[in-house]
Amino acid sequence: MPVALLSLAFLVAAVCAAVMGYAIQRGATCMVAAVDEVLTKRRADRFIGLAEAAVWVAGGVLAWAALGGQAMLPIGYPATLATVAGGLLLGFGALVTRACVFGAIAKFGSGDWVYVLTPIGFYIGCATIWPLLGKFPEKHVASPLFEAQWLLVPFALFAAWRLFEALRAARAGALAAHIWTPHRATAVIGIVFVISLIAIGPWAYTYALLMLAQGKTTGILVKVMLLFSLFAGALLGGWTAGLLKRRMPTREAAIRCLGGGILMGWGSLLIPGGNDELLLVGLPLLQPYAWLAVASMAAAIALGQSVERRLAAR
Repeated sequence: MPVALLSLAFLVAAVCAAVMGYAIQRGATCMVAAVDEVLTKRRADRFIGLAEAAVWVAGGVLAWAALGGQAMLPIGYPATLATVAGGLLLGFGALVTRACVFGAIAKFGSGDWVYVLTPIGFYIGCATIWPLLGKFPEKHVASPLFEAQWLLVPFALFAAWRLFEALRAARAGALAAHIWTPHRATAVIGIVFVISLIAIGPWAYTYALLMLAQGKTTGILVKVMLLFSLFAGALLGGWTAGLLKRRMPTREAAIRCLGGGILMGWGSLLIPGGNDELLLVGLPLLQPYAWLAVASMAAAIALGQSVERRLAAR
């Protein structure tokens, strides 16, 4: 059922999208940065943060279902060799761009205007490959999440713990510093995403670009407006943090951002799904294809970064 632009559901989703963009920028959320942290610092704080975002989405969807609510959820797809190939392309595309689709938003919000070419490249990648595919896999896989209602108990304990931490930070006058660390910012992303998911259904911004590439018109205006809200929130995040500075784009950076976006667009069609959709929808719904794609993406980024370091050390 289409969502009207002036409806309460859309307004809620638009605010959530803006908050999500703000959190992405303030938390510097990015799969490339997460892999780099593991390789260089032997720490996984950013990966844990991304996992926490998925936990909030899964717990929120389960809680909403337990209360009798219904949310529009996407279909799942089978895990195939195409899934692996798509994940590898996503990873190499993010490596070329030096940011995944999340990281591109964060960099754009900091004044790296050249990163607007990443979603443009993503759209071009989808538009060039979609006519060759024509359709997604017809075999759909149901989410196993709803067969594990017992997960609501540990999720409730987890949510109570996080709430206690936030209240303690607020009493100490350090709530802003507490929330906008990279780890906590991803929790904010998960919380506002699940609210918007309940309000209007999944709306990952890469999916909006795919709909444009497919020439779909039903519901596209809503998703495009949410995309603008997302980027506006990122700009606000950069401005309030004092990071919004004009940086002149170079030819090399433009080629990287556009080319990497094209690679990520190709990969997303093979999976199918962009890494924002995989992290915030596929992983929380315990879809095997999403887990396989994210693992392939991380492996490609790790391999590429390792090769780059070895070449630089020569």
